[in-house]
Amino acid sequence: MNDQPNHILSEGTERNYGREAQKNNFFAARLVAETVRTTLGPKGMDKLVMNSIGDITVTNDGVTILEEMDIEHPIARMMVEISKTQENEVGDGTTTAVVLAGELLKKAEGLIEKNIHPTIITKGYRLAKQKAIEELTKLSKKVTIEDTQTLEKIAQTAMTGKGAEDSKEKLAKIAVEAIRRINAEDLDNIKIEKKSGGSTNDTELVKGVIIDREVLTNISKIENPKIALLNTGLELKNTEIDSKITITDPQQIHAFLEQEEKLIEEMVSKILKTGANVIFSQKGIDELAQHFLSRQGVYACRRIKKSDMEKLAKASGARIINNINELEKEDLGTALSVKQTKIGEESLTWIQSKNPKSVTILIRGGTDHIIDEVKRAMDDALGGLLSAIKTGSIITGAGSVEMELSRILSKYSESFSGREQLAIQAFADALEIIPKTLAENAGLDPINVITDLKSKHEEGKKLAGIDVFSGRTVNTWKLGVIEPLMIKQQALNSASEVANMILRIDDVILSSKKD
Repeated sequence: MNDQPNHILSEGTERNYGREAQKNNFFAARLVAETVRTTLGPKGMDKLVMNSIGDITVTNDGVTILEEMDIEHPIARMMVEISKTQENEVGDGTTTAVVLAGELLKKAEGLIEKNIHPTIITKGYRLAKQKAIEELTKLSKKVTIEDTQTLEKIAQTAMTGKGAEDSKEKLAKIAVEAIRRINAEDLDNIKIEKKSGGSTNDTELVKGVIIDREVLTNISKIENPKIALLNTGLELKNTEIDSKITITDPQQIHAFLEQEEKLIEEMVSKILKTGANVIFSQKGIDELAQHFLSRQGVYACRRIKKSDMEKLAKASGARIINNINELEKEDLGTALSVKQTKIGEESLTWIQSKNPKSVTILIRGGTDHIIDEVKRAMDDALGGLLSAIKTGSIITGAGSVEMELSRILSKYSESFSGREQLAIQAFADALEIIPKTLAENAGLDPINVITDLKSKHEEGKKLAGIDVFSGRTVNTWKLGVIEPLMIKQQALNSASEVANMILRIDDVILSSKKD
């Protein structure tokens, strides 16, 4: 029996363990980081990704690139999760988080080769992260929703290097006004509508809602409308059970049609008695109902999406009604105007409100690829603005924060006598990857840039960072490169946590795929 093999894992299962597993894990993680690294900063390059069905995406947005790539390796997928978490939590900083995680693993691999155990490295990394988060708060400054000048700089920083850069001043103003209009509440209150044609400079903010629906009646505009929102249709419902009507006389057909007409007319009359002259229905509106509404000068649209209905309710103050019989005058909403507008060959309905709690950003551009990239830039700007206002704290960018934290952590490591000192120093060195990458992507000499930055920070110039356009070391606050504190905090948290998780893996078991 001793000669017979014992099979624990199923046939086709792959297993790597020990140093081989760790090397493979580090390589997979760093490969993901290297993929997006060249996109970092104002002079970062774009990536063209074609998915399995042939759709093309051109972008330098880290999370978009990684989501569009068909990644199979489990460790690489963990790196993708960093970008998703960063995007969901703060809306920006995805590339920074991934690049930093890759560099932390690169430094850790060097320590492992010196026979330092992974658990010691993870302990040092945790201590370094806690100290870095603590120091970040000390380096931050305060901001309020009233400080529009600073908020615009935050929005411009988020957009720099993306497809929207040529129009970033105008787009930043739109983003700030949109955030202020919704009082920095849920971003769901800001709708982004995309329409090709014109240029990025034609992008505008609508104080209300734009709906991708055309009017059903012959009315194209109503001033000071009374708006009814219906979660029901203006049409006869089918019976819930199968039924059959036998007609033996032509008069019966006439009577049947008259009864249908009467029922629909009664529905319309019940709505009109409330004073409503604009109707938005989440369901259908019968052609006969359209006829009656046209005669009464009512603006009507049907098949409105649920999300749009909710935005209409916030913009107009109307209440969404499930039953026409329950509609009262008090349920109606108001606005400045409701009108139909054509952009190219498409018809849109614009609802401009007096004091809207929901607004729409209409993004324009020459092609769909440009519009998509501008939308991603706008999403980053809005996410950053919301994070900055909610926490009330901001910090400078352009590599200034990373270099200052690197200096602080280097001194902090000297307070430890064990091997954790080496891990903390490795964390400090890893932070330099951000200014180094910014310099490389701008075509600058990274050694000269890092050396100059280090000397400035040693002199006590905490705000010193890289101006990638001039190649000089400058005061980043005066340069206007400002980011929300939460973005840096989340990037440090995400990068260190995933690096620690990968470091502790020494056995990878991949089961064979089933047919």
